[in-house]
Amino acid sequence: MKTQPFNPFDYLETQEEINAYLQDCFNDEDPQVFVNALGHLARHYGVSEVARAAGLNRESLYKIFNGKAQPKWDTVRRLMKALHVDLTIAA
Repeated sequence: MKTQPFNPFDYLETQEEINAYLQDCFNDEDPQVFVNALGHLARHYGVSEVARAAGLNRESLYKIFNGKAQPKWDTVRRLMKALHVDLTIAA
C-alpha cells in the first residue's frame, strides 16, 4: 500500500480553522513548527506559484520546508505575504 504525504490544509474547510491551525503552530515553542505549517500551506496552493509571488527560489523553499535550511525573518515574512497570512500581535 502506497501512502501519500499528509497535508493538514487538505482537511481544513474554513478560514477560521486555517487561522486557528496557523496560530497554534506559531505559538509552539519550536519555530520550525510554524515554518512547516507555511510549507504545508504553500504545497496546498502550489510551491511554484507561492515562490513566484514571494520572489523566492522554489528549490530554496523546499530546503526551508524540509528543515535543511533555516529561513531569515525576511523570507518568512515574504512567504506569509504570498500566502495571505497576517500576523497580529496583542499585549
